[in-house]
Amino acid sequence: MQTSLKESRAFSGFAVPDLAAAKAFYSETLGLDVTTGSMNVLELHLAGGNRVLIYPKPDHVPATYTVLNFPVARMERAVDELTARGVRFEHYDMPRLKTDAKGICRDSGGPVIAWFKDPAGNILSVLESDE
Repeated sequence: MQTSLKESRAFSGFAVPDLAAAKAFYSETLGLDVTTGSMNVLELHLAGGNRVLIYPKPDHVPATYTVLNFPVARMERAVDELTARGVRFEHYDMPRLKTDAKGICRDSGGPVIAWFKDPAGNILSVLESDE
């Protein structure tokens, strides 16, 4: 057992109202490895050994911020592939946040990024990265 938070293998989690819908979306639509963990939660198994818990919450209210980011090397390809799988990207037209026809934001002072939602309304993103 770890005695220091610095040494702890921390993980993140977020809620959804419907675990079956979440499992289908994350495993089938996004193509991620998803298992059902103890205590009726889902575990997303991500690259690098990272994991994220998804837990049921009947009175779930979607977060108003991005709960999970996926770095990708080729943004256009990632957006096209996800769109073909049925993912709908968010579109913004605000003074400091504009997306193109595909939903990609290229000029916000941050990374090239595109946001989409899971069936529970949680916000996810793909963002261009060299890593």
